[in-house]
Formats: sequence, structure tokens, C-alpha cells
Amino acid sequence: MHPHDAQVSVVVIGYDDALHVTDAVRSALAQGGIVREVIAVDDCSTDGSPELLDALAAEDRRVKVVRRTTNSGGCGTPRNDGIDAATAPYLMFLDSDDILPPGAVDALLMAAVAHGTPVAAGLCVRRELPSGREVPWQPELYERPALVSRPSRRPRLAHDTLCVNKLYRTDFLREHGIRFPEGRFPYEDFVFTARVLAAGPSIALVPETVYVWHVRRSARRLSISLDRADVDNWKARIEANRQAYEILLGAGEKRLARAARASFLDRGLRMYARELPLREAGYRGEWWALTRAYLSDFDAADLAQASVPGRVVAQVVLAAGQPRDLHRIKELAARPARLIPPYAQTEDGAPVWSADLPEVRLEHLLHRPMRHLPVAVDADLRPRARATCLRLHLHELYGRVENARPYRVDVQFVRREDETRVGLTATAALRQDPDRGGWTAETPVDLAALGTGTWDVNLTLRFDDGTSRDTTAHALADAGRLSRRAVPSLRHGVLLVQPYATHSGALALRVAPGVRGVTSVVGRRFRRLLHWK
Repeated sequence: MHPHDAQVSVVVIGYDDALHVTDAVRSALAQGGIVREVIAVDDCSTDGSPELLDALAAEDRRVKVVRRTTNSGGCGTPRNDGIDAATAPYLMFLDSDDILPPGAVDALLMAAVAHGTPVAAGLCVRRELPSGREVPWQPELYERPALVSRPSRRPRLAHDTLCVNKLYRTDFLREHGIRFPEGRFPYEDFVFTARVLAAGPSIALVPETVYVWHVRRSARRLSISLDRADVDNWKARIEANRQAYEILLGAGEKRLARAARASFLDRGLRMYARELPLREAGYRGEWWALTRAYLSDFDAADLAQASVPGRVVAQVVLAAGQPRDLHRIKELAARPARLIPPYAQTEDGAPVWSADLPEVRLEHLLHRPMRHLPVAVDADLRPRARATCLRLHLHELYGRVENARPYRVDVQFVRREDETRVGLTATAALRQDPDRGGWTAETPVDLAALGTGTWDVNLTLRFDDGTSRDTTAHALADAGRLSRRAVPSLRHGVLLVQPYATHSGALALRVAPGVRGVTSVVGRRFRRLLHWK
């Protein structure tokens, strides 16, 4: 018998998620005897989920089904029901559309017991479906095992707002009255996590992946984190961050409170700002007013804690009374950040956002290391039957690029569905452009060498001073540059190639080889035309 058998309750919450809830529960049961019970809280589903849970309970007596008689409207209330029902010394949370990877509970429990901590946390990965592409969440926190004696010693913990990649001692939550907001309260994790940190527990950190967050962008019912088209979603995010800040500040944790605001700027503000050009004018105006009102409570120290892109976006919003410069904001909010022209200066030569907003000063660009500068590279790729060429133009940035003396750019076409797959690599010399200023480079692209899929274009700029900068290319979208083309191919017969700009403005490429690929894409386009009519 393992010394820590039957020590953990896993609380699985779900509502009308019959397609996925079985996989979630089974992933918890598969953790082994360390899991005493899987408490499946059904929030009044009508799609057959309760019957599936009853069948799982009949198979394994560790499954305990809690049926709510009224729908709560959110995730907080069913999770609170799970806290109340838990009988094991430790508990975890799992959403019905996600899974726990093998060994997750064991890794967290071993760390908690070894260090005697009431909380243990590990790495979460966001897995895009159906592609399977995985992106780690807050990886800087989980690079190596660590023991944090108090959260204030690691303010970055406030950036990890998830509740699901953590193990909690049950009596710790109950003794401190730590619960989720009840009812419909989007981003309830923000408030719960702030309450945990405000209690000042020691926390064990493990580098193992302990949670797989499934991202289904084509789902019929989008998750809260993806359903951002309504401004109410932004209102909810602001309110959750506001409450988290007040909880931490009220507990005397000023460093953590500032970190919570920095997280809002670094993640929330940048993410929604990138999407502003996609929204209608009414949304933009309301979003801008809401954001200005909230940011007006931030002081200079709050802004200073954030990354440069988040801080500058905030300063532009505060300085401008209405939406403006949305294209530039989108590019700066990208990851990695790109500051595209114009590059304005004051009379004394100080860098500023624009001639109209000189109060948004950018002096930090004169001192930041080159590897962190938001340099901008324009990209022009036009598929051709005979030869396709990628043309790049690197802009100057207040003299910093010229001082570093750029000489080369390394290009990689990396498949989105599998980031380890590099389809093409190329190296091109950067030469000064006397007509436009800046530097240009050209390299041929063998489209036939790429397989089916979506390809990101990643760049590494090399400088004579020994520094480098990894970035992406800004997609030029005018003059038909991003039009879809069928290109003859000896290998495939024909390639359908579509350069396009991502939501953040970066150049990417869709390739469908063969007649079947062309037929599929043309068919989808035809169906969209019918739908528009």
C-alpha cells in the first residue's frame, strides 16, 4: 500500500458536456489509488451528462455524483459544492472538458507532503484541438522544483490565476473560508486564487505537467476565455481583477496586489487590445471607455510592474479620449511585440508614441537590450508559379538598430499544428535600403517543400554586436499581397497557397497540396458565399 493512497478528492464540474465529461472523470480515476474519490458535480445538465456520470459511478465506487437541481450559471458554485463534499485531506479541481495527465496528482501530492505545504502547483499546458498544439501556461514559474515560503516572496504567482493546476489541503481552504464567487461570475479563478495567496501559504512548485487545458475554438459553446466578442466579457474580467487586487491589498500583500494588476496589463489588456480591429465601432468605444475608467485607478508603480508592451498600451488608452491607433496597438500587443512606424520624437529627441500623443513617452526603448526591443519587420510573400520570394524590410527604431548593425536574418517556416516541425529554413543578408530607409532582405521560398497545414514565419535578426532578436514578420495586407493562389507543383500537381495575417498581424501561410486540397478549400469558400447571401 502506497503511504499516500486515497489522499486526494478530485472535483470535476460540468454542465451539458456529455461529449467530454467521461474522459475527464476517467483521467482522474486513472491517477490510481492516490485518488480517494472523484466528486462529479453536475450543474443541472439536460444533455445526458447525469446518466453518463451514474454509469461511471456504477463502474467505480470512487465516483460520487452530486446533482444540482438548479443551474448556477457559473463555475464557482459547483466547485464550492465539491469543496463541501470532499472527504480526503487534499483536493483538486478539474473541468469537464479538460484532463489530468498521468502522474499529475502523484507529482503534486508528493511535493505537498515532502515540504509540508498546504498548496502545491504545477505546469498547465493549453492544448489546441484538433491540432494538438500545446502552449505552456506561465512556464517561468515551473522551470524547476521550488519551495516558496510565502507568496509575497514570489509575486509572479499572482500571474497564475488558474485554480486547476494546483492541489490544496482541504482543511486549509475550510479554515480560511476560501471559496469561489457564487453564481454567474466569469473569471472566478482570479478571485479564488487571490484568496488563496492572501492567506499566505507556503507553496511547493513542480515542473511536471499536471493539467491539460483543452482549447476548442470551433466548439458550439465557447468557453469563457474564448467567448470575448461581447464587451460584457471584458467587464467581467475587469471586475474579477479588481476584486483580486482588493483582496490582496486588504491582506497587506501590496507586492502581490501590484503583480495582479501587472498580470491584467500583460495578459488581459494585450489580448483584448489585439482583437480591437476585429470589433465593431460600438464595442470599441465601450471597451475603450471601460478600460480608461479602470486604468485611471492605476498609479505609476502599478504600470511600472508590467511588461513594456502592456504598459505602453495602457498609457495610450489613458492618453486618448477615444479609440485610435488600433493597428499600431494590435502590433505592439502581439507576442513578440512589434512597434511599427511612425517613430515620433519630441523637439529634444525623446521617443514618443506619436506627434499627437507626446505624453506617451518611450525612452525605455533607448536602454532596453536588443533582444527585447519591439523591432518591426514587414513581410511580402506572393506565391508564384515559377519562383516565390519572401521580401523583408526591417525598420529603424530610434537609432538602436543601426547601432547594433544588422547583417543577417534567419527564417523558419514552422508548422502551427506541430511546433517541432520546421518545413523550411533560409538565411538572407540584410542590406540598407537607401530609398525607404531601414534594411531589406530577400530569400526564395520552395512552396512545394511545405506539406499540408498552417505555417508560421519566425525570424531571428542577427547583429554585428553579437546580439540577436527573435520576432515575427508584420504581414503587408494591401495591394492583393495576401490573395489565395493555385501554384503548379511537380510533386503535388497543384498547390493552393494562402498567405494571411494572424489576429496579431503576423505573416502566416496555409498550404493545401493536391487537387483534393484545392477542392476542399474552394468548397469551403463557396459555402461561405452562400451563407453570406
